[in-house]
Amino acid sequence: MRYRPFTKLVLLLLILSVLPVSAGAQRAPAGPPAVGVVRAERQQITQTDEFIGRIQAVGRVALVARVSAYLEKRAFVEGAEVKQGDLLYQLEQPPFQAQVDADKANVEQLEAQHTYAERQLERAQYLLKTPAGQQQNVDQTLSNERSLAAQVASAKAQLEEAEINLGYTEIRAPIDGKISATEVTEGNVVSPTTGTLANLVSQDPMYVLYPVSVRAGLDLRNRYDAKGGFNAVVLKLRLPDGRIYGQNGKVDYVSPTVATNTDTVTVRGVIPNPLLPGEPPGAAAPRELFDGEFVTVMIEGVEPITVLAIPRAAVLSDQQGDYVYVVDAQNKAQRRSIQLGQSTPSTAVVSNGLKEGELVISEGLQRVRPGEVVSPGPATPPPPIAPQTVQDSATGSSTSEPKATQ
Repeated sequence: MRYRPFTKLVLLLLILSVLPVSAGAQRAPAGPPAVGVVRAERQQITQTDEFIGRIQAVGRVALVARVSAYLEKRAFVEGAEVKQGDLLYQLEQPPFQAQVDADKANVEQLEAQHTYAERQLERAQYLLKTPAGQQQNVDQTLSNERSLAAQVASAKAQLEEAEINLGYTEIRAPIDGKISATEVTEGNVVSPTTGTLANLVSQDPMYVLYPVSVRAGLDLRNRYDAKGGFNAVVLKLRLPDGRIYGQNGKVDYVSPTVATNTDTVTVRGVIPNPLLPGEPPGAAAPRELFDGEFVTVMIEGVEPITVLAIPRAAVLSDQQGDYVYVVDAQNKAQRRSIQLGQSTPSTAVVSNGLKEGELVISEGLQRVRPGEVVSPGPATPPPPIAPQTVQDSATGSSTSEPKATQ
């Protein structure tokens, strides 16, 4: 195919028009990269350590029969909360009532005989003062009176035992709590060997038990012993759905023995478990915490501490560890290795490697090279967020969102 002269001319003009544009498109040397910097400042944080724990009822009772009898009635709703003293089971009473009546009659008979023996003893002792009295009669009547007194005491003890057994025909709640489903239904004969009829667990307050490694336990002791020990911390719970439980607890017990298979000690706290607002006491789940429930336990210091903090976005990591870029007096970016303490997603606590007041690059890090000049400017302030707590990957510790000191 041959090009016409006009077509060749057009192509030549297009080539000539492109060449000057390409040459003019070359940029002048760029200036220092712009970066956002923040000043390392001291801020207040609340130290928090997190552990996995389990809720446990303070009181737990296995209800059993104390006598052998027919079970006549179950007087509770399975799964409901009951009060101390509430009737739970009614056993057959007539045989035990009959035994009580018989023992009462026996006591009354022996008391009458004892009263007669006392009067005989008084007469014998009076006659002993006269010529008609004999010491032998006094001794005999005294022995008879003492024997009847002992029989009266024995009969009263039998009557008390019969009354106790009669009381065992009513099985009542020994504590406040929630009762399980019954294991034995009406019409069955129950006895002490039958086993558990139902379980009753207390609801308020609750224990929370969690294992703490010996290393973490020593750290907690060194951190809080001088500040009041158990009183220097409060317990908070994160529920299985991620919500923070609305009640605070206190540590009240530390096991004196280390578990050899896990090298941990068991710590126990007490936390309230009140009725939920608006929920009737007879509701299926009127309280937040359940016996046996898994939760995240947060040990939070009562008093905040002051630390050196920078934005989390300013921290970089490689095989050598964590580091940041600081801007020196000549506006040059210098790499600085640091050690981190407890941190949140937005704020990093620096325990070593950084001084208060130094300028740290938190924006534009992808354009920074060690030793190169940068153009620093104020970093964009982060949006306000609610206080939060996260677990530190190294120690299992965390902090709540810090506040700058005034």
